[in-house]
Amino acid sequence: MGSTLDTKSLDKAFEGRPDLQAAIRKAAAGGPHYIELFNQISLHVSSLIPPSSLEPASKKRRLDEELTSRPASNGTNGNTKSAPSATGAGAASGNDPVLLEIKDISLVIPQRKKYTLCFTSSHLYARLPDSKEPIAGISYAWSDIDYAFCLPVPEKTQKQYNYILFPKNSIITPTRPAAGSSPTPEPIVFTIPDSAPKPDTISGLEAVAAAAVSDDFKTLLDWQITARLRAAGKSNLKIVEADVKLFASEQKQAHRPGEKAVFVKAFRGSKDGYLFFLPNGILWGFKKPMMFLPHERIAAVSYTSVLQRTFNLSVEVDMSVAGGEEAKEEFELSMLDQEDFGGIDGFVKRHGLQDKSMAEQRKAKRLNVNVVKDEDGNVIGNAEAGELEKAAIEAEQEAMDLEDEEEEDYEPGSEGESEGSGSSSEDEDEDDDEDGEGGGEDSGEEEDEL
Repeated sequence: MGSTLDTKSLDKAFEGRPDLQAAIRKAAAGGPHYIELFNQISLHVSSLIPPSSLEPASKKRRLDEELTSRPASNGTNGNTKSAPSATGAGAASGNDPVLLEIKDISLVIPQRKKYTLCFTSSHLYARLPDSKEPIAGISYAWSDIDYAFCLPVPEKTQKQYNYILFPKNSIITPTRPAAGSSPTPEPIVFTIPDSAPKPDTISGLEAVAAAAVSDDFKTLLDWQITARLRAAGKSNLKIVEADVKLFASEQKQAHRPGEKAVFVKAFRGSKDGYLFFLPNGILWGFKKPMMFLPHERIAAVSYTSVLQRTFNLSVEVDMSVAGGEEAKEEFELSMLDQEDFGGIDGFVKRHGLQDKSMAEQRKAKRLNVNVVKDEDGNVIGNAEAGELEKAAIEAEQEAMDLEDEEEEDYEPGSEGESEGSGSSSEDEDEDDDEDGEGGGEDSGEEEDEL
């Protein structure tokens, strides 16, 4: 049986545009592959149209009147309130048309488990393979996503990537939340391999279109996430990746020696993790609570606990809420390797973040004056040298001064070897005396003979 054009979806998708409908019908006559393509386009466009806009005006008016006159549900008369989503923009429903479905995706946060990942026009959510309903707490509205990242998973023999999507108010978890404040939402973090998806793992209304960008998981997800964000009015939101030109660690990766690491090991409290120095800020992951510090929120950067092999990085962050009092909090990342100081300090200077390591008061300031910029406008230096470099120079000078003092205090012939030398000298003197006495006697005998 040949393919037929889905005129119902076509009329719904392009209602009010009979010219487009006629053009599509005409183009669909070119063959079955065109018919399938236009059917998928019509289904996709239909899924983006809010349900209320598809109802006739008279029916919408009646529904509005019913909702206005209906008493609010309190949960005791058989009506139930829908559970809020992870981002507070309304929960996803298993009845929403699934545009793309990918099986066996490993989630890291908020739960560490394999799930089926579902992309709809309004939400991203996870569900179990044998269920159609989203997992509670793993439903994210595209309109709520503020930051998106794709970063390599550290220390894996086979290359993998973590996708990180931060919803509103989730990038920083305060150490001491304000009384009465709502809990900080969690981002979603999931891992993909650096390989192509298997044919039976992809389904959904956009599966045909997805086939053209399924050379590997990363290409597929970049395409789908970007499309969903754009459709949700987030055209300016890009998926940020690490750049070796911006920062690369001096530490060699034993498992992949030919590849530079774009991260450094760092502890946050007792939890070990990794720091990524990115074009738009500093990210620490991949353990709870995840943290991302945008450049515009960074108030001051300080190098502390400087030792021979490690140092700490303290970042003061603006925690002020619009219309509220000014508030700042300092987050310390510890046990960074000294070999990476040059790259980190270069990153700090490049983005105009002033080094306040030795300042009497660490106050949030970005360099607006006394900066040196390259031809592209990037800050490549400032009037102050890095405080860690100053500390290293001072420590080296102190060591040299100490050595000089020790040399000045040294006196030959005192203690130690001088005692041994004294004994030797006494022995030699005794030998000389004996030789002298014997020599005298021989001389006398010779004289008598003469």
